Amino acid sequence: MKDHYLTEQHQHAITKVVHQILSQLNDRQIDSDLSRITSAGDCNPATAQLQELYEMLNILSGGIETLNSDQQRLSNESLQTQITLPTLTEELSRVKLSIEESNDFLEGVKHNQDILKQDLASLQEKISDLQHVSHDGTFVWRITNFKEKMIDVQSERQTSIYSPPFYSSQTGYKMRARLYLNGDGNARHTHMSLFFVLMRSFNDPILKFPFNHKVTFCLYDQTPAQRHILDSFRPDIRSNSFQRPRSDMNIASGIPKFLPLEMIQQEGNPYVQDDTMFIKIMVDFGDTPKTLLPYAVSLNPGLPTHIQQALIKQEAERRSQQQPGEQSQIPPE
Repeated sequence: MKDHYLTEQHQHAITKVVHQILSQLNDRQIDSDLSRITSAGDCNPATAQLQELYEMLNILSGGIETLNSDQQRLSNESLQTQITLPTLTEELSRVKLSIEESNDFLEGVKHNQDILKQDLASLQEKISDLQHVSHDGTFVWRITNFKEKMIDVQSERQTSIYSPPFYSSQTGYKMRARLYLNGDGNARHTHMSLFFVLMRSFNDPILKFPFNHKVTFCLYDQTPAQRHILDSFRPDIRSNSFQRPRSDMNIASGIPKFLPLEMIQQEGNPYVQDDTMFIKIMVDFGDTPKTLLPYAVSLNPGLPTHIQQALIKQEAERRSQQQPGEQSQIPPE
């Protein structure tokens, strides 16, 4: 019923009835009688009720006229809304398209940010490498977070790690080491594998290939005992590993069974101290006698390279000047 009262059909019906009643009550004769009766003080209940009904109908008529006015206003507003709606719909479509374009732009920005982060990480790595770069054919590689790296290789999240690049001279060969903490190939799970990697550099056009200089690895004993682990190999000049690099790096080559894993897995072993390991890579361009290698690695790494080389040369001369009998006392390698 409430919904029906609000309908336009009902409002028109009420308006029609009210107008008919008002037309009858506004008749001159009825008005004259009502005036006469009222002035005469007639208290007939029927007349009083008729007067009340007349006043009520006047109020109702005013209310209906107000409703009609509101209806007309709402109708005009509705018409204006209908006219505006297509424009708003079109504007909404433009806003949606703009949002989609913004989302695409933000996705592109996010992708570019990811690329920039990778480039930044790569640049930071290069800067770090440059801070520790060597140009004399030797490099002391400091390997930190050893336990974490060992867990990574054992779970195969990362099979090997690379040392920073180093050089044989300012215009020389570019090189690095590659370490398999859990072994590689037949040495997997039994030995630590250590390899030498020849890298491509701007100087390659003026260098001689194949690379044929002996490479020595030294795992430092960090205790005063200084029982360093030493091993060397001479490049196979027929191997692609030692030809002029055509990509960023040649295939690594070196010593698969450099060190039994049990030696570095023991708690408190001298080769891993404070979760850190030190490995020295030495490229021998002067064919240092193998018997001098233990002496060479026993020198203080903090000494300048030319001082170390001078000391090695002095030691070689001292040994060469010893008597044959004294030389025989030198234990064979």
